[in-house]
Amino acid sequence: MDTQSLQAFLAVADGGSFSRAGEQLHLTQPAVSKRIAALEDQVGARLFDRIGRRITLTEAGRLLLPRARQILVMVDDSRRALSNLDGQVAGSLTLATSHHIGLHRLPPLLKAYTGQHPDVRLDLHFQDSEQAYQGVLDGELEIAVVTLAPHPDPQLEVVPVWIDRLCFVCSPDHPLASRGRLALHELCDFDAVLPGPLTFTRTLIEGRFAAAGLRLPVALSTNYLETLKMMTAIGLGWSLLPQRLVAGELHELEVDHPPIQRPLGYLVHRNRTRSNAARAMLELLAQAREAAALKWPD
Repeated sequence: MDTQSLQAFLAVADGGSFSRAGEQLHLTQPAVSKRIAALEDQVGARLFDRIGRRITLTEAGRLLLPRARQILVMVDDSRRALSNLDGQVAGSLTLATSHHIGLHRLPPLLKAYTGQHPDVRLDLHFQDSEQAYQGVLDGELEIAVVTLAPHPDPQLEVVPVWIDRLCFVCSPDHPLASRGRLALHELCDFDAVLPGPLTFTRTLIEGRFAAAGLRLPVALSTNYLETLKMMTAIGLGWSLLPQRLVAGELHELEVDHPPIQRPLGYLVHRNRTRSNAARAMLELLAQAREAAALKWPD
């Protein structure tokens, strides 16, 4: 099996479409079909069922899928190990980060990295933290810098770098803004706008309210914190936002509750060979961790 055919197979399986696979691989749809047909000839089985416009994996396709991922990861690791031998920090580094971290935490680090290592092509992906976790597990990403999960997969090395304090906020003209110190249950009388229900941040927040026997009245949700800030500022509800986003247009509420903090950091696969480019990035993240540790709560 050649790696190009396996790449085409994964692209079709993940995207559910030959045309989307072509866009991802920068190939025409007939070229993708040709690679799939060649792979089917090699394995002696049909890999996809094509019913109208719908593409689904056959039993043989489902059996091949995890093995195809493993093969490509092994090939990529081998290339990386060989390229590391010359000691140069060059090539490509595939890194994912969330929009919030990419906007508010990473810019100084990325500027330093590109200045120190101009021969590295940085392949930067903006993804939800949960999606980035899966990308590292699948071998599609070398590093992810994201909100950390409370119970990460043991295959991942997870290192906290920063602590994000989440602040209770509302618009200045919201009914809660005129009150003094609030009990947690008082917030539940008003609509909240919060991150999506499947995000690590939402799970953290819901856990705190559930521990107090409370249910969150969520009116709207989105995974983009800057959008949450806008929705809060125009009075659609109260929210919990990182301290860095609490600016003039928001009113910070005084709530009788211990601080809610979320860890931000990086994750890599324990069994992947790290490129010299990845090692250099991890060194900068370690320096950022040391600097941030001076401000961490006990």
